[in-house]
Amino acid sequence: MSRRSSTLAYHENTLINYTNNSDMTLLKRNIIANFAGQGWVALMALAFVPIYIKFLGIEAYGLIGFFTMLQASFQILDFGLSQTMNREMARYAALPEKAGEARDFVRTLEVVYWLIGILIGVGVLIGSPFIARYWINAGAIPVETIQHAVMIMGLVLALQWPLSFYEGGLMGLQKQVLSNSIKISMATLSSCGAALILWKVSPTVTAFFAWQIIVTILYVSLFVVFLWRSLPSAEGFPRFNLGLLSNIWRFAAGMSGIGFSGILLMQMDKILLSNFLSLKMFGYYTLANAISNAIPTMLVSPIFNGMFPRFSSLVMANDEVSLKNLYHQGVQVTAIIILPISTVMAFFSYDILLLWTRNAEVSSIASPIVTFLVIGMALNGMSVLTFALQLSYGWTKIGLGINIFLIIALVPAIYFMAVHYGAIGAAAVWLALNSIYLIIVVPLTHRRILKGEAWRLYIEDIVPPLAATLVVVGLGRLLIATQMTAIATVVILSAIILVASALSAFAAPRVRYWIMTEII
Repeated sequence: MSRRSSTLAYHENTLINYTNNSDMTLLKRNIIANFAGQGWVALMALAFVPIYIKFLGIEAYGLIGFFTMLQASFQILDFGLSQTMNREMARYAALPEKAGEARDFVRTLEVVYWLIGILIGVGVLIGSPFIARYWINAGAIPVETIQHAVMIMGLVLALQWPLSFYEGGLMGLQKQVLSNSIKISMATLSSCGAALILWKVSPTVTAFFAWQIIVTILYVSLFVVFLWRSLPSAEGFPRFNLGLLSNIWRFAAGMSGIGFSGILLMQMDKILLSNFLSLKMFGYYTLANAISNAIPTMLVSPIFNGMFPRFSSLVMANDEVSLKNLYHQGVQVTAIIILPISTVMAFFSYDILLLWTRNAEVSSIASPIVTFLVIGMALNGMSVLTFALQLSYGWTKIGLGINIFLIIALVPAIYFMAVHYGAIGAAAVWLALNSIYLIIVVPLTHRRILKGEAWRLYIEDIVPPLAATLVVVGLGRLLIATQMTAIATVVILSAIILVASALSAFAAPRVRYWIMTEII
């Protein structure tokens, strides 16, 4: 090889290494930003729940739970557009010559999103009398008050609806630090402002939702401004062009089916329980659901949002080796982050609830529900990167197919268990659902994508960290007294989580190798 060729090869390898290092630095920064943003949002939600219950009572807090259920259920009407927005912005970011098309694409989906939001708001407003009188089992709260609250919920839902669209755009453009900065600011304003309103102005659920309207208007305005500023500049104004949707309709349609079936599976328990249970008992279930949802909000979503654009880029580059390594590394990191905390929450659910709510009755009723739900959430989190891998290849049929199967098999079970065993029965079905999903989806995925990697995911990525975690937390549960002071609870549970996390990290091969080579 000539000196000139050697020099050229050297510079090419240097450029490749620099690019890879730059990409990994961006990936790490995005994941850290996602953890900060999602973690803070979850922290705000959890920290202020006892305050809301104190001022409103558990029954009125059940209305907040009903609103949360409506938010999640109406995601059926997303039609896969938010994930499509994320994926397409990541693709456009690699094609600067298509800046004008990217802006037209955003304008087109923006119009569609706002129209859907308006329809949602109008639908809830029209249906508010029926919901207040025939769906929600009111106790001490007057039906008129519930109807008024539901009407305000409709307005909040209409305003909040486009948030996932704008967030998906910023995520796809790798502006995750900016997106999470906005989320942190708005979550703080929403929670702190609501507590102040309930304390100083009016301790009513109507006042709570009225404040949410004000915060949501500011929230959406910030996302609108920063998304459009982040898009590449181009000549002319962005245009509404339905023709651009022809290139993404297959992916969006698949995502729509997955979204519809997935939301039906995830929300069926709450939809049924909001009708079967009294508003007070539904409040207990809402409380348990709030603390168990901290796992996907604080731990799982940041990993998915950081990994998915990177997976998509590697798929486009046809770099299967890097994709495989990143995938297994991501699953092991996910296991180390999720499993210790989830196991502690499941084994010490009563202690954690008592520390959080300072109410023995609430903790006693809600703790069995938390145990079932939190294990189900942990199982769900362990399959999230497999789902991200499917989407990065644009393969939506498997997710839709498995969801349809689970609906046919499990919705009758959810109905039966919710009717006969109430909240605990519905929570048990949620655990079973996610167990089946993890057992079935991973092997099916790796029969087509990254063939032969399913066994490695179970044996190398999940089982060793899980075994280490169960040993530490199980011994802790056997040795530690059930009644502890608040300070002792915090110290002991924190120590158990730290020890379990450390041992699970050394049990995970790729993470152990990274620790040995980069840190020690």
